[in-house]
Amino acid sequence: MAILLFAEHDNTALSDQTARTLTAAAKIGAEIDILVAGNAAKGVAEAAARLAGVRKVLLAESEALTHRLAEPTADLLVSLAGNYDTIIAPATTTGKNVLPRVAALLDVMQISEIIEVVAPDTFKRPIYAGNAVQTVQTTDTTKVITVRTAGFAPAASQDAGAAIEEVAQAADSGLSRFVENRFSVSERPELSSARIVISGGRALGSEEKFREIILPLADKLGAAVGASRAAVDAGYAPNDWQVGQTGKIVAPDLYIACGISGAIQHVAGMKDAKVIVAINKDAEAPIFQLADYGLVGDIFELLPELERQL
Repeated sequence: MAILLFAEHDNTALSDQTARTLTAAAKIGAEIDILVAGNAAKGVAEAAARLAGVRKVLLAESEALTHRLAEPTADLLVSLAGNYDTIIAPATTTGKNVLPRVAALLDVMQISEIIEVVAPDTFKRPIYAGNAVQTVQTTDTTKVITVRTAGFAPAASQDAGAAIEEVAQAADSGLSRFVENRFSVSERPELSSARIVISGGRALGSEEKFREIILPLADKLGAAVGASRAAVDAGYAPNDWQVGQTGKIVAPDLYIACGISGAIQHVAGMKDAKVIVAINKDAEAPIFQLADYGLVGDIFELLPELERQL
């Protein structure tokens, strides 16, 4: 059973999400090729070739693939699909942008954000904001799958690399064009892959208090910073800090929820953390039902004291 894994990268470095998706792919079948689509991405292909379990790496380079827009990238994947039973990608912004178009062009159903591989044609995925898990079996000749990578360990790297094969890019349809990227710059760990995440909620009251209370503690812990949707909607934190069903899904070793009540939408994004610590002045807050450790009290007193103790 041949599998094509669509790699996540920035043309310079291979994302950890790719290695995690490889672990999921290996549970489906053993013949796994990785597609690196980009521009001047030879270094990414070499990194992908060193991942354990990879049969070969396909490298497609062109100006049209620089930003992996859905239209040219999907055309490339469809042109290669005849050689594969499964096309799989991490459920990142790029994966969720490209693979639905691939599924539509192939006239198959996409299986989204799987968390477990039961059999090569059967998968588990969360529904209802993570309150239920659905088991899906597909009869499609080509399976198109995105993976919620938080539940899979990254595949190991090895010294010997798989073969790298260059492939031609399909003709660019010209349906879309890249305008600009606007990135937030931070020295803190990336939220989706951080070992420690500290998140703030609406109880912080303002952007100034959020930064005054949460950021110093995050810096002391070497943690990524997250936020509830309520905090983001109120303007206390930027959109790319949002953790939850409509934000980022995280599974760190330690998750600290500060002033977060524990709404279902937020819990869906962090419930897989290994250790959850909740700090809230409301002893009846739902977050305490999920937390491994809970501290009832005023976050404006407790967090600065915790920082001092560290």
